[in-house]
Amino acid sequence: MPLQRVPTLPNAAQPQDLPDAPDATDAPTPPPRAAFTLLARSGAARRGRLRLRRGTVETPAFMPVGTYGTVKAMTPAMLEAIGAQIILGNTFHLWLRPGLEVIQRFQGLHRFIGWNRPILTDSGGFQVFSLGALRKISEEGVRFASPIDGSKRFLTPEGAIEIQTVLDSDIAMVFDECTPYPATFDEAAASMQRSLRWAQRCRTAFDQQGNPNALFGIVQGGMYEPLRDASLAGLLEIGFHGYAIGGLSVGEPKAEMVRILAHTAPQLPENQARYLMGVGTPEDLIVGVQHGIDLFDCVMPTRNARNGHLFTRYGDIKIKQARYRHDTEPLDPTCDCYTCRHFSRAYLHHLFRAGEILGSILNTIHNLRYYQNLMAELRTAIEHDTFAETAARLLRDRQEGNRA
Repeated sequence: MPLQRVPTLPNAAQPQDLPDAPDATDAPTPPPRAAFTLLARSGAARRGRLRLRRGTVETPAFMPVGTYGTVKAMTPAMLEAIGAQIILGNTFHLWLRPGLEVIQRFQGLHRFIGWNRPILTDSGGFQVFSLGALRKISEEGVRFASPIDGSKRFLTPEGAIEIQTVLDSDIAMVFDECTPYPATFDEAAASMQRSLRWAQRCRTAFDQQGNPNALFGIVQGGMYEPLRDASLAGLLEIGFHGYAIGGLSVGEPKAEMVRILAHTAPQLPENQARYLMGVGTPEDLIVGVQHGIDLFDCVMPTRNARNGHLFTRYGDIKIKQARYRHDTEPLDPTCDCYTCRHFSRAYLHHLFRAGEILGSILNTIHNLRYYQNLMAELRTAIEHDTFAETAARLLRDRQEGNRA
């Protein structure tokens, strides 16, 4: 059953202090929904440019995760300062809270959260399937109990697209079934085939609703190459504005993830953006770029920051450790972030031990800037056709630092 729309309030009832919509007569011709230009190669690594409705993303790029419409411990101005080009929002959580009727008053997620650059929203599939016994899957969709108040909810492929149309995200994702790990071949095949049927329903709903943004398909199939091939073939037949690899980093050994990534990524369309969902560590990002991935997202840099686990060029730092109590050095002498330019490891250690909110803020600024700097360095290496050497040096520096 489709979700009911809440009419947008007349102008007089709109929230105050919102930027005015541009005059249609002055607006430039809108760019294609997701126009990807391949600028350079270094091996299989790709340097690209992705043009979306609200801006251009230089790739490869990392997208900070703003599950509830906020990247935890960060304001939009902070995100711009650390170089975020695009952020990710969560369809499932925003639907449950604050709800579509709130976001509709702001004519979409961008005005609601005060972010003027592109946004990608996932479909909610991963979150729904993470509910375990609280959800029941059928061909029509997924019934589940809200983790917020226990109310009964029903999410369908059409509903997931309608939510994302209200959110007005620059990139929407199809509603898919995230194949669990481990899964037998038959279980993974059934899951993949259902995801393909849902992908077709998503594409139909997306077109019927007149969504002006981009819709990406998601390749599933578990740890089985023939199923990944079948999934991609089915998605290509339907046709999408970009393609993602899903169902990885769900508990499988790292070698399994790399095997499926190495098999699947080269088969994705050359002239469209390639997105690896939910991955991961700095090492994972380097390996992903090596195999031709353009877009990444993961909660790791923000979640780890709040837990005092900080990434640097020369390995990871667990700032709660007593060894940093008197350390006058910045987190990373090669980092240009606000945290590293102004504060010592000793101060960050103190903030973490004292449970101060500022500690989470400064740690998150650093981790996200580290990820953005890493992507920028990889982009430059691809431009100069030195990716292999750069990747080897980055991996070596982190490995040696982590051993120290």
